[in-house]
Amino acid sequence: MPFTKKQNLFLLLLLFSVVILFFVNISLGSVAIPLEQLTKGIFGQPLDKSSWEIILWNFRLPKAFTAIFVGIGLAISGLLMQTLFRNPLAGPYVLGLSSGASLGVAFVILGVAFLPQSVATLFLSPFGLVLASGLGSFLVLLAVLVVAKQLKDTMAILIVGLMFGSFTSAIVNVLSYFSTAEQLQKFTFWSLGSISNLSWKEVGILGSFVCIGVLLSVWVIKPLNALLLGEKYAQSIGINYKKTKIIIILVTSILAGSITAFAGPIAFIGLAVPHIAKLIFQTSNHAVLLLGTLLLGAAILLLCDCIAQLPGSDLTLPINAITSVIGAPIVIWLLVRKKRF
Repeated sequence: MPFTKKQNLFLLLLLFSVVILFFVNISLGSVAIPLEQLTKGIFGQPLDKSSWEIILWNFRLPKAFTAIFVGIGLAISGLLMQTLFRNPLAGPYVLGLSSGASLGVAFVILGVAFLPQSVATLFLSPFGLVLASGLGSFLVLLAVLVVAKQLKDTMAILIVGLMFGSFTSAIVNVLSYFSTAEQLQKFTFWSLGSISNLSWKEVGILGSFVCIGVLLSVWVIKPLNALLLGEKYAQSIGINYKKTKIIIILVTSILAGSITAFAGPIAFIGLAVPHIAKLIFQTSNHAVLLLGTLLLGAAILLLCDCIAQLPGSDLTLPINAITSVIGAPIVIWLLVRKKRF
């Protein structure tokens, strides 16, 4: 089904918004850098001040690209989960991946005294939290995949994911009870999410995972459209439902797991962006929704990061707080507005 002129217009506007917000994002910070200098730096030309060059290439550009990758990954994984479970409240963390990541990080930050010395040394390295978070998500993924092969009812998988989340949260609470105030503060900062302080190597790894997830999502566009009419309809037109279900869970795990590992758990984007995309494009065709959700996720997270930097101030708010405070009222307003017409 070809895109309509209106849909093409909205896609172009979203792409233009991503470009504009990208430049706005890298222009904000405690050090003012002229726009022409930023443009020169992006195209590889030397800047007038070496300090500007360091700030641009070591801090602002990696953060802006991280925002784009995180926005894309969470938005697409949210769309996949909502389609698979046919549940508007499903999001990228519904399988318990975020809770698994939190448990891995909690063991490192809060339970380091309970770990063997060799293991503690490994996880306290610069990549320690990323490794712990990724390992926690991976273990939950394995458990979910084992259960998914045994259960025919998709909603049962949703419940199992929620139970895994409750189980891991309980363990985190126990670790928190025996932790010091300093450890609790460090864990709280991680749970607020952050797209800052990633090196180009880390951004490259994150970007690779997101690209793999996007490509696999494109591969299952036809099955996703069929799933909107139910499992039986999808099977009647030759869709291998069991294989499709596993692929969607794997894609969501790749996207949500890698993002949580590098940026922490970030709320709202995966749950709300697919709803906003559906309201904007007025279609159920996943070829349109996938591209629209991708661009919208990148644009909204760039916007939230711009707001989090509090332009004109040296303070920076947690990105997780901004995504929820700004995003939730927007979705409520859009849904109420839709009901009126």
